Amino acid sequence: MPPSDAMAPTPKPVGTITRGTTSPNRLRRADRWLCSVQAPLLRAAADPLVVDLGYGATPVTALELLARLRRVRPDVEVVGIEIDPARVAAAGATTAPGLSFALGGFEVPHRRRPLVVRAFNVLRQYDESAVDGAWTTVRGRLAPGGLLIDGTCDELGRRATWVSVGAEAGPVSLTVSLRLAGLQQPSEVAERLPKVLIHRNVPGEPVHAWLTALDDAWAREAAHASYGSRQRFVAAVARLRGDGWPVLDNAARWRLGEVSVSWDAVRPLPHRAVQGDGAG
Repeated sequence: MPPSDAMAPTPKPVGTITRGTTSPNRLRRADRWLCSVQAPLLRAAADPLVVDLGYGATPVTALELLARLRRVRPDVEVVGIEIDPARVAAAGATTAPGLSFALGGFEVPHRRRPLVVRAFNVLRQYDESAVDGAWTTVRGRLAPGGLLIDGTCDELGRRATWVSVGAEAGPVSLTVSLRLAGLQQPSEVAERLPKVLIHRNVPGEPVHAWLTALDDAWAREAAHASYGSRQRFVAAVARLRGDGWPVLDNAARWRLGEVSVSWDAVRPLPHRAVQGDGAG
């Protein structure tokens, strides 16, 4: 590895070791969004370096991320960063051209500034009060125009949510992505909200209003169920947009069970953060 690509020395990784639960294809929904919605960002970058932060007990998500991103940007590089030395050592056997692993945390100790940092099921295991500091630390390491994706998903990747956090802009949007087959109501994803929002899903908070509105629209478009759950979800999200919700994407994304809304619509109200429940 050339010296310019070497990991910068750091006295101690920023963060704590998490459970590291992972499995193949678990992060496919976020990867699909990254390869589609963020394709212009990836293609325009002078240095397409992407970090899989806190990849877990096995490096499978980093391997999958590299394979998926290379369909959009063939020269992309992925670095898996973990705070557990044993996990970094184990991942070393899968190192390949364009894929490497290193010890670190939210400080992202790479000499180059990454274009994207994907951190899934990491902050989920912290207190809510830690989120802002972690976001600020990662944002300070991003390349200009770069993006942090802070998300949570279930064990099989069928329900996922993530916050897009810009290097300069801060939090930009919340995305909900659901497996539509067998879905009873969209708010089933509530237990997989990112840490910054999971304790705010209570009456009076904006994210609760968003999920309630999504459930209501889903119920009101029940007649579309005869055409399939995709058509019903598309109709529900179109209704939300018509009602004035700042939905950011289009029907091509909605058909996938995915909808993004402006962060201003779900931003937590300013009061004391709630301590975490340790779920993840």
